[in-house]
Formats: sequence, C-alpha cells, structure tokens
Amino acid sequence: MDRKQNEKYIRMTTAPVKGLIVRLAIPTMISMLVTTLYNLVDTYFVGQLADTRATAAVTVSYALMNIIQAVGFFFGQGSGNYISRALGNKEAEKCRKMAATGFLGALLSGTLILVFGMIFAEPLALLCGSEKDAQSLGYATDYMRVILIGAPAMCSSLVLNNQLRFQGNATFAMVGLSSGAVINVLLDALLVPRYKVFGAAIATVACQYVSFFVLLFCTKFLSDNLKFSIKDASFRPFYLKEIFRGGFPSLCRQGIASVMNVSLMHCCAIAATAQQTTSVLQAAFGIVSKLTMFISSMMIGFGQGFQPVCGFNYGAGRYDRVREGFRFCVAITAIFLTLMSVAFFIFSSPVLSFMQRSSEDGAGREAVNIAVKILRRQLISLPLMSFVVMSNMMLQTTGNVVGASVLAMARQGLTMIPVMYLFSCTLGLNGLVWAQPLADALAFVISVPFVAALFKKMRLKERRQTLETATE
Repeated sequence: MDRKQNEKYIRMTTAPVKGLIVRLAIPTMISMLVTTLYNLVDTYFVGQLADTRATAAVTVSYALMNIIQAVGFFFGQGSGNYISRALGNKEAEKCRKMAATGFLGALLSGTLILVFGMIFAEPLALLCGSEKDAQSLGYATDYMRVILIGAPAMCSSLVLNNQLRFQGNATFAMVGLSSGAVINVLLDALLVPRYKVFGAAIATVACQYVSFFVLLFCTKFLSDNLKFSIKDASFRPFYLKEIFRGGFPSLCRQGIASVMNVSLMHCCAIAATAQQTTSVLQAAFGIVSKLTMFISSMMIGFGQGFQPVCGFNYGAGRYDRVREGFRFCVAITAIFLTLMSVAFFIFSSPVLSFMQRSSEDGAGREAVNIAVKILRRQLISLPLMSFVVMSNMMLQTTGNVVGASVLAMARQGLTMIPVMYLFSCTLGLNGLVWAQPLADALAFVISVPFVAALFKKMRLKERRQTLETATE
C-alpha cells in the first residue's frame, strides 16, 4: 500500500464518523440528485408531447434500463465492496485485480445485452408491458433499440462509479455522472421536440458514453485512485466469488425492480377501464416513479457516503464505527424523507401537472389526477425507507449476502409483486395505489431482525478482539 492509500486508510478508520460520512456523502448526493434530475427532465420533455402513449413507452422501457443497471451494479458493487474491505486490510494487489475483473466483466456483459436486445427488441417491448397497437409499440421499440446501444457504456460506467466511491473518491464519481447529465438535459431540449421519444433515447445514450469516458479518465489519471489495466483481470474462482458475494444483492434489487416494473405495467392493463386506459395508468405510475426516485435520491446518496466508511472500518475491525455510522444515517435520512413527504403531499397536484401536459382527448389531465392519488399514498410510507435502505447498504458492504439479498428483494419483489396482482385483480385501481405503502411497511418489518443479527455478530467479534488483546 503506497503512502497516499495509507493516509486514506488512517483517515477512514480514525476521523470522526459523522463528519467523514457527510464529507463523502455530499458528492454522492449531488451525483444522485443530478442523475434523477435528468431522468425528471426526460419525463418532462416527453410529457410535453401531450401524448400519454409516449410517456407510457418510456415507462415501459424502465424494465430494460433496470436489467442493464442490474448487470452494472452487480459488477460495480461486487468489486467495489471487496475493494473497500481489502483496502481496509491493506491488500492493494488484490484490489487492482478485482477492479480490472469487475470492469471487464461489465463491458462484456453490456455488449451481450446489446446484441441480444437488438435481435429481440419487439418481443422485449411486449414482454415489458407495451400495448400492442402500432403507435404504442412503435414508441417503445424505437426507444429500447437506441437505449441498447448504450448498454456497454452504462454497465461499465456503473462499475467505475462504484469503484471510485468505495475507495472514498466520491468527488470523481460525481464529476463523471454530472458531466453526462448536463449533456442529457441539453440534448433533450434540442432533440425531443423534433424527434419525440427517439430523441429522448439519443440524449440518454449520449449521456452514458460521456459519463463513461469521464469516469475512465478519472480512474486512470487522477489523484490516488486505484490504477488498473485490463491485463490485471482475473476470472479465477476467488474473484468471481467475491463479486458474487458483494454484487448479488444489487443484482437482486435491480433485477427484481425490472420484474416489478413489468408486473406493474401488466397490472395497469388489469385495472384499466374505458376512461382510465392502460396507457393513461402506465403514464401516471411512470411520472410518480420518477418523482419518488428524485425524492429518494438524496437518501441513497447519503447512504452511499456511508458505504466506504462501513467497508473500511468493518475490514479494519472497527465495528463501533460501523454501528455509529448506521444510526447516524438512519436518523438523518428519516428526518429528510419525512419533510419531503409532507412538502410533496401538499404540492403534489401542481408538481405533477407540470410534468404531464394535457392533451385534446383529456388523457393527460386524467393521468395527472391518477398520479396525484398514487403519489400521496406512496408518500405515507416513504420515511420507512430510511431504515430499509441503510440496512441493505450495511449488510451488503459487510458481505452479508443472504440478508442483503433478501432486503434487496423485500420491497419490490417479495412483497410488492404479490400485493399488486392481488389488489389490481380484486380492487382495481383503488387497490393498486395502496400496493406500494403496504410493501414498504412489510419490508421495514423484514429488515429489523437482519440488522439485529448483524449488530450481535459485530459485538461478538469485538469480545474476541478484547480477549485476544488481553492474552497477548
């Protein structure tokens, strides 16, 4: 371990935990905020087309985006989690090999998604919930085909971003994501009015490639970042096992998010009526999804500031600092989500009206009315996510693959999908809008015993450390 990395080790394991988390969280919060902001901008410009089928097409494509992100997060979180623990244990050579393995794995996987996605684009759009009429299917297929071009860059940039964060270099990760987001916003303004959904997809792909090259530059040439070469990649069982151990919860979370999105699109078809058509319901849920993602982004960014602190200190045996950081993050994010929930509950109607322009047939106005109902129900349970998300991050970073995987699937898979189908089939839209709040409450209940078990495990390790020190 060189001098700069040793200084970082000392800082990560001795500096006051709260200040350290805040310092690392600021750039990750900005990254998350910028990323979700450009997603909102995408929705805004598509919404101005005054065609709910266009908004629905983008919503349907979330499932594909989630699949691509699942692969990127699998390799990024898998390699990044190991890197933070290994740096805490001063194993620099293994870190380089892990970084290269994660990067190459994501690049190859993204290329495979591109090839197979292009071949099966239309069946994929139908599977994701697109309506079968020519206009809706055309929008969805056009958007997906362009998005697929960005799959290799999206997977690889997620790996580089996560590896930088887990090294404690969140500022460089922020620069990479923010640069792409700026390009996305500018291109949306130029291309969507002229090329509609196709233009929005081009803007998104351009953003991904800009972020990729900026992150690659930061990794290779700037500061004390861990340097690696493709030649360092090693697909030996040890590295694959560690990537799986750290990345499987993220694969579960993003993969189940894709399944959940597909299920939601089909539940919209089940709950649809003559006035509240499938595309109207899909558009409404899509707008709400982007808005709640925007609200949650600050919480997730704050938690990402905790992850390198958690990994370094867990690897160094400083379990007291892990617990302190977890409690601090839960308290801060719970307060934040409560305040945001109150604000958006009050101003839900004007905010959502801004996102979706009314159309001549009244579908846009109907989508907004439904979206207001959905958003207000989801805001009721949103503060519970502070505990669920921080628990998942802590379990994943400390290598508790089973607990992290269960929590990753709890909110959107184990609870949300069954509840959605049950409520949409029995109660229609009035039941479907309550599916997310109930799933949030169940996920909170599931997370409590996992956190208690991890805390107990850390205390037992502390006692062993004390006994070993006393006998030396």
